Amino acid sequence: MSREMTRSVSGAVGPSDALERADALAGWAARFVADGQDRELAARSLIDTLAVLAAGRGHRDAPLGWQLGEAGRLAMLAHLIDYDDLHLPSTSHISAVCVPAALATGGQADAYLAGAGVMARLGTMLGWRHYERGWHATCTAGAFGAAAAAAVALGLDADGIATALALAVPAAGGVNRAFGTSAKSLQVAFAADAGVRAARLAAAGAVADRGALGQWLQLVGGGASSVDIRPAIPGGLAVKTFPCCYALQRPIAAVLAAVDGQALAASDVARVTVRAPRDSLRPLIHARPRTGLEGKFSLEYGIAAAILDGPPGLGSFSDAAVARSAARDLVDRVRVVSSPGGGGLLAGSVKVKLHQRSGQTRSAENRVPPGAPQRPPSRVDLRRKAVDCAGERWAREITETGWERAPDLARRLLTER
Repeated sequence: MSREMTRSVSGAVGPSDALERADALAGWAARFVADGQDRELAARSLIDTLAVLAAGRGHRDAPLGWQLGEAGRLAMLAHLIDYDDLHLPSTSHISAVCVPAALATGGQADAYLAGAGVMARLGTMLGWRHYERGWHATCTAGAFGAAAAAAVALGLDADGIATALALAVPAAGGVNRAFGTSAKSLQVAFAADAGVRAARLAAAGAVADRGALGQWLQLVGGGASSVDIRPAIPGGLAVKTFPCCYALQRPIAAVLAAVDGQALAASDVARVTVRAPRDSLRPLIHARPRTGLEGKFSLEYGIAAAILDGPPGLGSFSDAAVARSAARDLVDRVRVVSSPGGGGLLAGSVKVKLHQRSGQTRSAENRVPPGAPQRPPSRVDLRRKAVDCAGERWAREITETGWERAPDLARRLLTER
């Protein structure tokens, strides 16, 4: 590996290093060789993504996917119920984009890891400020991740991968106002489809200025950082325990710890106070949700669901569940106290205090939720999630099918029930 691919460039990306930035990412993707730890992560990501994809088939928006290409259909379903994994340094859902892009082009673990690595590195260059300004990094970085995954699956060399990245530039969009609507999973699907299309065009001989990616990075205010050789995905991936936005994982875990397995009726709760850094709550934009999708981005409803249901499952985020009178009453009793800043979804900690009508209080604090890179799920945990998402029959196939047979399984998931 050349020294140029590991050196750090400080400050904003300018015209002089635009080509260098694209070539460094493309060269990394072309030459990367996975180790055992990388392959273990790829196996876990495949299982988790296929499981949540299977669950997405039951959502009312699932038929919209037939307007998309194969990668887009898979990506939409993988992201539709917001139960897919997250890369915290880039605040992007890497596997929902890169697993479908690899599978749609016949790729295996190496293609996924190449795409995921490009997406993680580029998303980290964009940084928290990109997300804070309203961009949906899963789409902006995702178009390039999908292009890299598909390009490696199609056997392109470093120059071909760089061309695919350049051709994906027009698709690098998506904003967080889409959260809680059909558009969130659809814009992820658009990124996956566009990346695959860019790779196929590059394979067919399309020509593009390889510096286009660097110029785009400059225009959207991305910084520069080193393109490190290892690991494939710096920072690892967070696997969700609860089927909702990652910003809800800590508040829900804190409520469950406070309740500590004790039955607690909604009528017993006078109020709930939640304290957290403002940035850690940034995606939770629906204080009074009306639908299940909006409920996945509601701090108030997440707290209510954890009190009413215990560990919230898929049924906790249906339209009917959000409309429950007990849930609506609890939503009105949640008070949020946010401190300035934070710089990420796991900034600081989340503190929850439940005030009961009896005068008793229950409190808990959570810094790192289950499923975070520091607390990875076991194979038993993954299987349990797969059964919850897909049922016993599909879960068995999902957990036992490796990357070699995964493209066929993914297509069956699109057509069979």
